[in-house]
Amino acid sequence: MPDVIFPLDSTRKFEDQEKVGHNRWHPEIPPVATVRPGDSFRVHCREWFDGAIVNDDSADDILNAPLLTVHKLSGPFAVEGAKPGDLLVVDILDVGPIPQEDSGPLAGQGWGYTGIFSRNNGGGFLTDQFPDAYKAIWDFTGQVATSRHVPEVSYVGLIHPGLMGTAPSAGLLAKWNKREGDLIATDPHRVPPLALPPEAEHAVLGSLAASDFDRVAAEAARTAPPRENGGNQDIKNLSKGSRIFYPVFVDGANLSLGDLHFSQGDGEITFCGAIEMGGFIDLRVDVIKGGMDTYGVSENAIFMPGIVDPRYSEWIAFSGTSVTLDGKQHYLDSHLSYQRACLHAIAYLTKFGYSPEQAYLLLGSAPIEGRLSGVVDIPNSCSTVYLPTAIFDFDIRPSAAGPYRVDPGMGAPRSSNA
Repeated sequence: MPDVIFPLDSTRKFEDQEKVGHNRWHPEIPPVATVRPGDSFRVHCREWFDGAIVNDDSADDILNAPLLTVHKLSGPFAVEGAKPGDLLVVDILDVGPIPQEDSGPLAGQGWGYTGIFSRNNGGGFLTDQFPDAYKAIWDFTGQVATSRHVPEVSYVGLIHPGLMGTAPSAGLLAKWNKREGDLIATDPHRVPPLALPPEAEHAVLGSLAASDFDRVAAEAARTAPPRENGGNQDIKNLSKGSRIFYPVFVDGANLSLGDLHFSQGDGEITFCGAIEMGGFIDLRVDVIKGGMDTYGVSENAIFMPGIVDPRYSEWIAFSGTSVTLDGKQHYLDSHLSYQRACLHAIAYLTKFGYSPEQAYLLLGSAPIEGRLSGVVDIPNSCSTVYLPTAIFDFDIRPSAAGPYRVDPGMGAPRSSNA
């Protein structure tokens, strides 16, 4: 096993650990450790809410999820010799739930969770149709997840970090804050908001000196969206065996990561759409000097996907076009067409006895494939959702006999305050 350079004690909160990570992006957050090109090492990761979501049959914790506290990231890790303009090469050697802990109160200790977030606290891809908070708990048996809240399905996990990236430079950080602030200003009272501005409350900034804390906390970017440094990309295929090439913007690159997922569908559509968990990840790093200019990777990360995809060979697919539910035509809107494809899949699954919320939770956490199938034929973009048939305990295909009826059991818990 590689050396653990960022250990986490499951009995202690994230901020009370021997080494403290962070939950904002800023170039002045000090590295917690330094590694050399060619080094392999292990990092422990806490699930993004640090234990605020619990293994029970209530969704009140999702309703009241402390969004200002996320994401709880391990790092930053400086890489010796990395300079702005280089490419940081990161290999994912292994990734999994909390090691040697198959039961306990933290997500990753034999279980994980998926949430539909309240429209007033996070929202989600289909928040207009699903405005209330719901939750599903998933139990892990080896590489397979099952749920008492979404019966008669099981997924082979495609474990991956939802978030990994390098630190921004001061100039890049200012660019983020300017452009996102300009967007917010176009509709400042929107719910959910158009973007998340810097927020000093609940900022965790590692070992930053107290004299700099207030200034940095007021400048630091939230970790919610993906940006030029990688960040919260939520790419389900960024799994074991992946190689990622990150732009370097500061000396040492200052790599950080977290938000591990046991499984996820393309889009993580419920916002907390993956099966969230804590765990470990083994990495190896290297540096390509001057790689940003050499390969034109100036404002994006590129990656080679992992080698451990679940082996699903049969799918049922649903398509959607860029027309709203009330019939309004939009021009080549792929975001809208993917929403419609997801809604068609949800409507289909309800014919088998699932509630719409159970179907939505399933689509967020199962290894669905989301695709842009047509983006040129005006006025309609076409997006598709591919659902693997083998995850169900019954035949999901249309037939003359009609749909099988699932016993939905207790269903997905809904917040009592919804």
